[in-house]
Amino acid sequence: MVSSDMSTESLLASLFAEKGVPQPSAPDGVTAASTTDSEFIPEELTTFEEADLREAEVEALILKFLMNTASATGAEIAEQIKLPQKMIDPVLRRLKDEQQLVYKGMGSLNDYIHEITEIGAVRARRFSEKNTHFGSAPVSIKDYIAAIEAQSIDKDKPTVAKLQEAFAGLTMCDDLMRRVGRAIHSGRGLFLYGSPGNGKTSIAERITGAFGEHIWIPRVLNMYGEIVRLFDPSSHEELPLSSNNGLENGIKVDRRWIKIRRPTIIVGGELTMDNLEMTKNRDSGISEAPVQLKSNCGTLLIDDFGRQRMSVAELLNRWIVPLEKRYDILSMASGRKVRVPFDQMIVFSTNLDPSDLVDEAFLRRIPYKIEAKDPTESQFRELFAEQAATWNIELPAGALEHLIEQHYKSPRRNMRFCHPRDILQQVRNLCEFEGQPRIADISALDAAVETYFGIMYGTEDWV
Repeated sequence: MVSSDMSTESLLASLFAEKGVPQPSAPDGVTAASTTDSEFIPEELTTFEEADLREAEVEALILKFLMNTASATGAEIAEQIKLPQKMIDPVLRRLKDEQQLVYKGMGSLNDYIHEITEIGAVRARRFSEKNTHFGSAPVSIKDYIAAIEAQSIDKDKPTVAKLQEAFAGLTMCDDLMRRVGRAIHSGRGLFLYGSPGNGKTSIAERITGAFGEHIWIPRVLNMYGEIVRLFDPSSHEELPLSSNNGLENGIKVDRRWIKIRRPTIIVGGELTMDNLEMTKNRDSGISEAPVQLKSNCGTLLIDDFGRQRMSVAELLNRWIVPLEKRYDILSMASGRKVRVPFDQMIVFSTNLDPSDLVDEAFLRRIPYKIEAKDPTESQFRELFAEQAATWNIELPAGALEHLIEQHYKSPRRNMRFCHPRDILQQVRNLCEFEGQPRIADISALDAAVETYFGIMYGTEDWV
């Protein structure tokens, strides 16, 4: 919700009108928010040439899988490496003819149960010396780049409805909403700064929701012979297909790709240079994609910027070119340099003064510098009342005036957007613990403030 006389809808509508951006009308019976998803769908392929795969790659995956399992049907092997069974059946027959596997029994629907032989195991161990991967067949870097271009945030300009949906329930002043809206529409970098507790992280986390709901990414990549894990369950949220038979909008999907929610990846003080580079596991031979690759077509939030384990100078030097050129150069373990898309909304969030952290050359590459200011007293009052109503907490007459006079104005304490929520949460917990009705009276507010501000009680610059 916007804390002003102007509603969120009219505010965003005026924003788009100022920029001369038409607001698309939705088809009959369809809301505008439901018409912005990407149209890119990876269609199932029928030949190795179409999939940009070599038969030897598929053979290696099959043998390594069979070496690590007792036995498997052709359908199970196809499911494991995410290729159509009709594509791998000729490979299985050839491997049997070469005595690298044998038929252990019959499966269903003219399928066979396959088991690796000692000859096949020798080859599988040799393949494993390069890498131990025996999951999904990889997608070529060429096809990945084409997919990112097709799903780029530059091609998915948010509508008013999507912005309303993304920021629903978040109290922001009209000026802040306008600036953030412009930054999102541009799809370029955003620097959010200001005092802690004013919603910088909350704003950044909601930005991705203004773009289309989902994208498609490969499970693993083939970067010129090296296997790179791209799909990361800790960073990506898998979404179900539109039907249960492997179809998406009537199209048979290439299972080497996975449908995910547009990513929002957050890195904070733990960020190191290794997170920005391709890292290869020496034991498995499999490389891990850096955070900027995992966040393509989404949002990458650098939270608490300036407090990373790596120096600010290192981070700026690493990204100063990608931020301007919109592509990155990654170094593979082999020493080869690979050019990849740098296609995400980069958000730097900090409690520190940006001018003390970065130089002018870097700031120029972040088009939008936006301060999340403290709420005004009227905004604070409105938000406090809203939070009390949300949690069904009674707010007696005079209680809020007491809070503001005694705990903000008298000690010269700055108001923050997070304070109403946090103080009322203390009140709720106190009332529930004592078995009392939820009433934020003066005594309850005094008790909440005392424990909330703690040893910093009475200081002006409490954070």
